[in-house]
Amino acid sequence: MPKILVRQRLVPNLHLIEVEAPEVAKKCRPGQFVILMPDERGERIPLSIADWDPDRGSVTAVFLVVGTSTRKLAGLNPGDEIPVFVGPLGRPSEIDRFGTVVLAAGCFGIGALWPAARALKQAGNKVIAVLDAKADYLFYWRDRYRSVCDKVILSSRDHVQGSKDFIPKPLEDVLKTEAPVDRVIAVGCTYLMYACALATKPRGIKTIVSLNPIMVDGTGMCGGCRVRVGDESKFACVDGPEFDAHQVDWDELFMRRKSYLDDEIRSLCHWEETELP
Repeated sequence: MPKILVRQRLVPNLHLIEVEAPEVAKKCRPGQFVILMPDERGERIPLSIADWDPDRGSVTAVFLVVGTSTRKLAGLNPGDEIPVFVGPLGRPSEIDRFGTVVLAAGCFGIGALWPAARALKQAGNKVIAVLDAKADYLFYWRDRYRSVCDKVILSSRDHVQGSKDFIPKPLEDVLKTEAPVDRVIAVGCTYLMYACALATKPRGIKTIVSLNPIMVDGTGMCGGCRVRVGDESKFACVDGPEFDAHQVDWDELFMRRKSYLDDEIRSLCHWEETELP
């Protein structure tokens, strides 16, 4: 079974997991995801690929602890084995020489967007990253982004950084100062991606978002990630996970995002009451 090489808490409630998966590591591309299970009784978890190393034969993901299965995953240690690790899945990000590309990320999205940042810079783009967190201590991988981006802007609500505004405001500032911006890619919670789409739409800037947060089983069979994009119904896992942000039906997406919230809370409470020492 796939073996965990590294399981590290990056910041409170956000963890990194590196798994030994040589065949998967050979084929990874920016924007794709993997499916894993923390144990035989856990649910399938779709996680965006944050990095990979074909020589080491490993794949890395960054995940937020939100329910029972991610709580179990956060409790595993190097050397532990997991029953399922499948990938890479999903359509890769479009990587080309666009010109000036702005990356907007928060929470787990900071890890998920890292492969695109690296690839876009290698493709000859001017890359600007706008990273968002509630507080300065919740940032991670700043040095990674600074190593490939032309500019990295940090925004946190604790006044430590130059900007204390939520991401739409620093994003709007960048769109003005760096004009013309040719593309924006936003990855993070659904509200962050929605807010970025609102900021870019009046300017007509192509904006891409990753709808990984609404995925469930990652195969298109459950229908949990169905969303309207333009005039069509799409499945985030098989048709995406990346879509044109200005074509996404955000009202439907927010409703679908809440579908399993109560069940997730009940499951986590039951597991903590019955399984934890």
